[in-house]
Amino acid sequence: MKNLLTYGKIILRPIEPEDIELLYQWENNMEIWNVSNTRTPFSKYILAEYLKESAKDIYETKQLRLIIQNENLEPVGTVDLFEFDPYHMRAGIGILIHDAKNRNHGYATDALNAIFNYALEALGLKQIYANISAKNEVSIHLFEKAGFKKTGTKKNWLKTIKGWEDEVFLQKMLT
Repeated sequence: MKNLLTYGKIILRPIEPEDIELLYQWENNMEIWNVSNTRTPFSKYILAEYLKESAKDIYETKQLRLIIQNENLEPVGTVDLFEFDPYHMRAGIGILIHDAKNRNHGYATDALNAIFNYALEALGLKQIYANISAKNEVSIHLFEKAGFKKTGTKKNWLKTIKGWEDEVFLQKMLT
């Protein structure tokens, strides 16, 4: 059986306890809070508790976060499945390539392809969806390039410092 968590230049792996410093840095970077809907910083205690929960099965927690490693086995980001619904065979997805120096190397595209394989073959999902700010053209392009289709727009859905923004709903059928 092929490794469903490997694709192209990346490997997806579970979060390990030694990742806490990295997660602390990434989760508390206020520059990306607008894409993650974060409003408050995370303590190391909260992250340690999250790590304990992440060891549980996706069927119990309804979410899964994996670290994206590049070809040198360096962590470059995360990919999340959330709102996992085994009955309706779907889940939401989010992805982060944290440092700008690691963007535009194909890591996000490869990570999406790996998670598609995993979601279809290991979890039996029919579809994956994403919610992205209409102003985040880079992310929308990434998801459309990966086969997602825009299926809706939530008007004035996201409150930002500069006012209200629309949010685009995208879906990808896996089967």
